[in-house]
Amino acid sequence: MELKEIKEFASGLSMWAHVATIGSDNAPDVTPVHPCWEGDTCWFMCGVDSVKARNVAVNANVALHWQVTEVGDGVELWGTAELFDDLDTKRRLWDGVFDYDLNAFAPGGPDDSPETGFIAITPQRATVLRQYGIGGIQRWKA
Repeated sequence: MELKEIKEFASGLSMWAHVATIGSDNAPDVTPVHPCWEGDTCWFMCGVDSVKARNVAVNANVALHWQVTEVGDGVELWGTAELFDDLDTKRRLWDGVFDYDLNAFAPGGPDDSPETGFIAITPQRATVLRQYGIGGIQRWKA
């Protein structure tokens, strides 16, 4: 399986995924996010002082799990994450990458939302589960 197929399958699932990060206390934190792809990078918007951002600064290893469909199809993805809060990245991502209006969450737009950043996930491996794995499991590794 290729990463392209993982991205296509994930895009056909829910718009929501749950990201797991690890804090400085070595405890996991899981929160919902709305991931979108730009090339082979998976992005989501976050607060620069959020638990997600603080955890990624301590430990870049993350996992994503897209919400499964009614029949149990899902995607799990593991990778390394990095927070970006620079103006060039914000401007590039603000229009055209995400499939929702980022202004609803950061009305100042890219130029006047200093509390807003984006986390980039570089995928390392992924699993597609069909019907919770009963209908087949496919794996990808970088």
